[in-house]
Amino acid sequence: MDDASLRADMIEGLEHQIGEPIEPPVLTALQRVPRDPFVDDSPRGGAVDGDDPHSLSLPTLVRLVTALDAAEGDSVLVVGAGIGYSVAMLAEIAGARRVHAVDIDRAAVAAARSNLDAAGYGAVPVDRADGADGLPAYAPYDRILLETAVVEPPRSLRDQLAPDGRIAYPRGAGVQTVAAIEPSAGGPDAGDAIASGAGTDDDPAPDGFETVETHGPARLQPMLVDGEQPGTERNRTRREDAERAERSRQRRHGWEQDWIDWDSRL
Repeated sequence: MDDASLRADMIEGLEHQIGEPIEPPVLTALQRVPRDPFVDDSPRGGAVDGDDPHSLSLPTLVRLVTALDAAEGDSVLVVGAGIGYSVAMLAEIAGARRVHAVDIDRAAVAAARSNLDAAGYGAVPVDRADGADGLPAYAPYDRILLETAVVEPPRSLRDQLAPDGRIAYPRGAGVQTVAAIEPSAGGPDAGDAIASGAGTDDDPAPDGFETVETHGPARLQPMLVDGEQPGTERNRTRREDAERAERSRQRRHGWEQDWIDWDSRL
């Protein structure tokens, strides 16, 4: 079966899983982005619809990109670059030089860069950064996509959104709902009289925002945000570095591993 037929079958299967036709901009991106760099032979060795923790199912990916509702020329931030497939789709929709991506995992950043370059989207910058902090250097963004589950997007990300922008993210824990939020009529400061993050019984969006679209279900790894993961180091890179350092320390043996701190002895 040729590539066009395989792609047509994939899209037909996706529409069956999602239960509705795929929106034209998202459909065009699916038709144009090559999948080969993001599957079996990719640096991650798995990828779209795979078992890799940095992958996500195609139905979830389509729901997220659809909820984001990006258009050509929009400035887009992707939090959680993963393997880079959704980043490539958004580069097709908004333009490669209008998309920025961040991931806290160094290996994921390297893989996303390699995959995007192989797929022809090397112009998209992928930075290693804590997604909870966003990427303020290029703010504001018309669209912000979170590929990691949160109860609500961190305040730093909300502050980096343009006044008429939109954030799409998997909302909740366990099985999540894909939600899209926009600043409410009164703006992000409209809910200051209510405690920050309280939301409402009718709409769990953050204060000053309203939910404008929902899809579901979704299941993604949670973002480690202060207060949501008690007792867990939020910065995964610091935690991973500490664990590697401890393993290296335990492996040391012999006089050649006894390092001297000369600065403290002079």
